[in-house]
Amino acid sequence: MKKQWWHDKVAYQIYPKSFCDSNGDGIGDLQGIISKLDYLKELGVDILWLSPIYCSPLADQGYDISDYYNIDPRFGTMQDMDELLAEAKKRDMYILMDLVVNHCSDEHEWFQKACQDPDGKYGKYFYIEDVKDGKLPCNWRSYFGGSVWDKLPGHENKYYYHAFHKKQPDLNWENPQVREEIYQMINWWLDKGLAGFRIDAIINIKKVLPWRDFVVDQPEGLSHISNMLKEATGVGEFLGEMRDRTFKPHNAFTVGEVFNEKPEELADFIGDDGYFSTKFDFSTTIFGGSPKGWYDRKKITAEDYKHCCFESQKKSEGIGFLSNIIENHDEPRGVSHYLPDGEVNDTGKKMLATLQFFLKGLPFLYQGQEIGMENYPFQSIEEVDDISTLDEYQLARNAGLTPEEAIKAVGCMSRDNARTPFQWNAGTNAGFTSGTPWLHVNPNYKQINLASQKNDPDSVYSYYRSLISLRKNEKYRETIVHGRLTPVWEDHHNLMAFYRTGPKQTLLVIANYQKDSQTVTLEHDVQNVLINNCSDLKLHDRTLLLEGYQAVVLELSV
Repeated sequence: MKKQWWHDKVAYQIYPKSFCDSNGDGIGDLQGIISKLDYLKELGVDILWLSPIYCSPLADQGYDISDYYNIDPRFGTMQDMDELLAEAKKRDMYILMDLVVNHCSDEHEWFQKACQDPDGKYGKYFYIEDVKDGKLPCNWRSYFGGSVWDKLPGHENKYYYHAFHKKQPDLNWENPQVREEIYQMINWWLDKGLAGFRIDAIINIKKVLPWRDFVVDQPEGLSHISNMLKEATGVGEFLGEMRDRTFKPHNAFTVGEVFNEKPEELADFIGDDGYFSTKFDFSTTIFGGSPKGWYDRKKITAEDYKHCCFESQKKSEGIGFLSNIIENHDEPRGVSHYLPDGEVNDTGKKMLATLQFFLKGLPFLYQGQEIGMENYPFQSIEEVDDISTLDEYQLARNAGLTPEEAIKAVGCMSRDNARTPFQWNAGTNAGFTSGTPWLHVNPNYKQINLASQKNDPDSVYSYYRSLISLRKNEKYRETIVHGRLTPVWEDHHNLMAFYRTGPKQTLLVIANYQKDSQTVTLEHDVQNVLINNCSDLKLHDRTLLLEGYQAVVLELSV
């Protein structure tokens, strides 16, 4: 595997709407991000990914883009974006934007022109079909519920395809003119100084054509779109062309949001000449999913978490780098999701952080993760903004759950959990805004906030700084970044342990993934304790007693 400039970096996702509001309108913005660059630099972050800030009606929080070449006024101006790029460069930081090109907004000029003339040039930018007698071209269910087909505005018998929200019409990648438009836009941003992109929902650009029905998996007679994606082939032709025309000439960094690649295709996606630099490892986030909906989801256990991580590491070894996450803007808060109910505490939060940073790959933090932000305590569906949660709530109600049962079942998975404002301090609105926040602040902000943790050496924040510093330590960097990962004691219940082996040292990462203490006998003597999320290390000869949720990284005498 060739070494790349980004391999030893630490990445951080910003959800601009909820990060920092500079003008008091209740919405985070670019000037707010600029004001926090020194904070992020001090934390140790190198790469910043911004969720969408393009012009958008926000039907799906910016993932419905109406103008790829402009900044939405809610977030600022192009001048603000240029300032952000310049200020980041001064600090040796890299800026990524979201690349959302499976679909655009129904308010984009292209779709507006397609509605005016469905048989003209722009009608071919989308999937538009004639429908007779109400018989839709296929029975696929969109990601947000309901059919992927909706009536084309102004046309009684013409329908357009949308894999996501009805305000997000899919772009027709089979049309070379569409691809040219996309490549031109990508290169425009890279020429401006962007370091690269996080690439959204990209596997969806290839459909099984001609349209046909797939197996019905819910009572309303539809088939989840993932059933189609399992049989779709040929996406690599599009992705390879995009890489060669845009990313490769700029030596850009790209991270793919890819859920459905086939096992034999991993090298094509993230190998030395892959379509992308890396892809997110979603093995733990998708675990336990049910075709019935979130209400039927299986809760992930420590053993499940361990097996998911090790399986991903095994598949990627010698092929390419994964990007490792605990949470993002589409997931609940990781500490609330991966730690058992009633056991979410600072020790467990630090344990999860340790595992994330010592798995092989690029660690991606999500805003607020570094202070241990938790899920929002939803009491009713009226508190929910997220369109996906609203759909899942209805599925739960249709399945017979009471309103109280339904909100409990789906609230823990809601995307709003990660979108509540960043908790900067214990002041009004957690220091996020002087106005009224667009989304409720988590009521625990007085206990969990940056100001209370910044100068506390035992805080979650300080622990993250230590992990980042250790990853960049000249003595251990080669082993932590490029060293081989070898699982150990895999059958030891609720214990996750692995070696990281480099040319100069062997490290043992060991985490007690439960509230009760347990003992393990080491295979080698300990030379040095690199990090420990508890105040004490109970090691006698080679017998190590681990407290509940204790995680340690040991340098061994091998």
